[in-house]
Amino acid sequence: MPTTRAPRDLADARYVHALDDTGDELVVGEAVALDVQPAGIALRIAAGLLDGVCLVVLYLMLLLGMSRLWPSGLDPAWGAALSIGVLVVVLVLVPAALETVTRGRSVGRFAAGTRVVRLDGGAVGFRHAITRALVGLLELWGSFGSIALVVALFGSRPRRLGDLLAGTVVQHERAVRHRPAQVLLPVELTAWAGTADVSALPQRLENRLGAFFRGAADLAPAARVATAERLAAEVVPHVHPLPPVPAEVFLAGVVVLRRDRDTRRCVPGRPCSTGPPRPRRAGRRASRADAPTCPRCGAGRPPRHAPRGRDSVWRTRLGLLHARLVRQRETRRRRRRPADVPAPAGAPAQYR
Repeated sequence: MPTTRAPRDLADARYVHALDDTGDELVVGEAVALDVQPAGIALRIAAGLLDGVCLVVLYLMLLLGMSRLWPSGLDPAWGAALSIGVLVVVLVLVPAALETVTRGRSVGRFAAGTRVVRLDGGAVGFRHAITRALVGLLELWGSFGSIALVVALFGSRPRRLGDLLAGTVVQHERAVRHRPAQVLLPVELTAWAGTADVSALPQRLENRLGAFFRGAADLAPAARVATAERLAAEVVPHVHPLPPVPAEVFLAGVVVLRRDRDTRRCVPGRPCSTGPPRPRRAGRRASRADAPTCPRCGAGRPPRHAPRGRDSVWRTRLGLLHARLVRQRETRRRRRRPADVPAPAGAPAQYR
């Protein structure tokens, strides 16, 4: 007898918290979520087996080539030392050099579509590669991968002991990115979208609307209608004017308007009204901050902080440092000769 799945309630904190969870994303120290999807244990095992086979074949080929070059009367102790040296080169130096040159790739990872990266999403260096290779002697070759498997199973992400010590993670580069279904503006709300104001909608309530439309297909029809009506009752105090449409259609219009406001900073169909320019003090040079700005969306004024991203963190810091240096230069210039003080009558022409 098939079991019926209980409809999910959007008021449940566990369901709403799923929206704020980054899932497989990595969050660096600057609170930036990187779009790095860690590779699964099955992919890592397949790539590790292929790399192991390649290294064993390389080791046997080197031993076979050296055996043909060895003199017939060579001391067995020298032969054992050379074998150990070849083993260290094959198991430590070759994987470390290959990861460094290919920026985290290997034969097995190239076949599996994975790559070793740092926790901040950057390419690994020789220090990371040699650490992973040295630890791999114990957890991969010494225990036949059992230590690495146990650490990966009990960790939050499938990372072996070498990844934990080196500060790296194996990402899956060929993962299929499933984009969620995009909510479109209903036809009956086209005229309403030009005059509606949804700027007072709280962010947490907007998150719940997004979670509703992402999971609406899994809800029972009765539960879907009831949830839409309950959410519409919470949205009504923050939206003006109210269109005479069903609850779910109304919520779809609100979601589209909020999304357009976040992407283009203005609601479609309404011109961006700029206010008067900001007053400028005497003796101060005009800047971009003095340009007319939109009181509703802030268009025309440069943002105080650039959007966070993989490389924009350092661009933001450099931009703030550049602005600070410019302000200091303008301050020193004003101190040397204020602009509002006229030059003396007997001063040379170049100082007038």
